[in-house]
Amino acid sequence: MSNPPSPVRTGARHGKAGTRHPALRRVAVVAVTAPIAGTLLFGTSAFAAGKAVSGTTATALDPAEQKIADNLDTRVQDTRLGSTLSGVVIDGASDKAVWGHDATTALMPASNTKLGTATAALTVLGPDHRFTTKAVYGNGTLTLVGGGDRTLTSADIDAMAKTAVAGLRSAGLTSVKVQVDDSLFPEPTLATGWNDGYYPDSVAPVRALVVDGRHVTDTSLDAGQVFAGFLAQQGVTVTGGVTHGTAGTGDVPVAQHQSANLSAIVEHMLKVSDNDIAETLLRMTAIGAGRRPTFEDGTAVVREVLGRYGVSLDNYEIHDGSGLSRANRIPAQTIADILDVADDPRYAETLAYIIDGLPVAGEAGSTLGPEWGRFDTADSQCAVGKVQAKTGTLTGAIALSGLTKAEDGRWKIFSFIENNSTADPAATKDALDGLAATVNGCWA
Repeated sequence: MSNPPSPVRTGARHGKAGTRHPALRRVAVVAVTAPIAGTLLFGTSAFAAGKAVSGTTATALDPAEQKIADNLDTRVQDTRLGSTLSGVVIDGASDKAVWGHDATTALMPASNTKLGTATAALTVLGPDHRFTTKAVYGNGTLTLVGGGDRTLTSADIDAMAKTAVAGLRSAGLTSVKVQVDDSLFPEPTLATGWNDGYYPDSVAPVRALVVDGRHVTDTSLDAGQVFAGFLAQQGVTVTGGVTHGTAGTGDVPVAQHQSANLSAIVEHMLKVSDNDIAETLLRMTAIGAGRRPTFEDGTAVVREVLGRYGVSLDNYEIHDGSGLSRANRIPAQTIADILDVADDPRYAETLAYIIDGLPVAGEAGSTLGPEWGRFDTADSQCAVGKVQAKTGTLTGAIALSGLTKAEDGRWKIFSFIENNSTADPAATKDALDGLAATVNGCWA
């Protein structure tokens, strides 16, 4: 597939909310104000007051919905899915429960955890937030100061080096020491539920400074060495090796780089399921909420934000931002409700980027692309271009949660989380893709 399909839905901020939500749901966007001292300043009942809790109202299904439910009842018995699955389908406009299978049973969600992380980051920091990396000079030392930008590139550091060198030359300086300051975050630790083997392949130790997303043990020193190399190319002598340090309060700023907006970073993080970005966002969200940049405080803020939106946190347990933790437990119902919040027009100004960032079935370069063998079976290939969903994969855990416009013309939100299947993971993913195609209705 040379050309990726167009996204099935591009979010309420693009004026398409009306295609999914009836007029009675087109209420004013509720203002989400930045937190002060860790307290989120939007009404605790703002979400719940205007929206039914998913699955709480017993409403008869129409024939199209009944067909989805009947087919799912049959197909969820697929041996490739094993015997441990939490699944749910809700109508996007009314929140009516269309189908459920152990929907409130908490299972290991893998990267579906990132949906909560994205919701909290966008809410606390705001979609226009940008992360700043600085270079400051003092006492013969040029310090590269990390600001939590996990998207910083060599080209960005090169530009900073050129700016810094111009300033040094204007001051008559031709040699400097170089150090890195990544004190914004504490020394990296493993999250509860992380395996020792995750470092540095699955995720790098979480530091506030990194270049080109490299997976090395000390990303800060690595970035500092890249910076020193560019300084040398500009004719500045770097004396000694790059070291860790702390910028002085009187150091003079000589260069800085700002990241893209958080909205774009979140979209990319979800498209490719970037673990490193997720963990950095968890820490920066904690800081934005007036908390410490740790796994514990970051996940506490995620819980607080989701609770303020009215998402049920029963049986909800997380220990990281990426979903790598094997101790995380989230029910499919909760994942579906998070997506329902993100797709609500009241919160489009803040959260529509989550929907925009969901991979589209068959979209090259995403985790649902053909290079990953997704939506390429006889049962599921009909859903290419018709399903948007967040993937999740760990040993013993595979998830797929998203939305699709069903054959009845109504948007459906779904979540399927499988644990402990003994089938080949690729086969289990094929089975989950088939369930999504069933919700769409193209696999009838």
